[in-house]
Amino acid sequence: MRCPFCGHAESQVKDSRPSEDGAAIRRRRLCPECEGRFTTFERVQLRELTILKRSGRRTPFDRDKLARSVAIAMRKRPIDPEQVERMISAIVRQLESMGETELPSSAVGELVMKHLKQLDDVAYVRYASVYRDFRETQDFARFLGEEGLSEAALDER
Repeated sequence: MRCPFCGHAESQVKDSRPSEDGAAIRRRRLCPECEGRFTTFERVQLRELTILKRSGRRTPFDRDKLARSVAIAMRKRPIDPEQVERMISAIVRQLESMGETELPSSAVGELVMKHLKQLDDVAYVRYASVYRDFRETQDFARFLGEEGLSEAALDER
């Protein structure tokens, strides 16, 4: 594993243990060159997934990109980070178990929205506003009406 500090090609594993959710192995590493310490996570990957974008472009599935987009939707929400990590792992497992190696981006977006709706209504609406490309306040009102979410319920949160 390359050192993120100095770029040295090798590092030593000092400690390994399962992550809290058991879906990954957490490794503490030490760079023999600069003596920098860092952590890596090793996860099981059942198959290589490719995402087919709306434009027709194909890109490799990126778990970190998924986590970043969910983190943006969850910003300043009272949700335990472990819950978010479990949700992301569940989404990835569902995507891998679909049996396809190429998935439309819409399948990923809909799956994320389904999980976010169960976890937090505000994060769900935030994610939907970007995913569904809301342009005007009427788009929000229409979406809230379709989903059975009242503005008063969101205000309480």
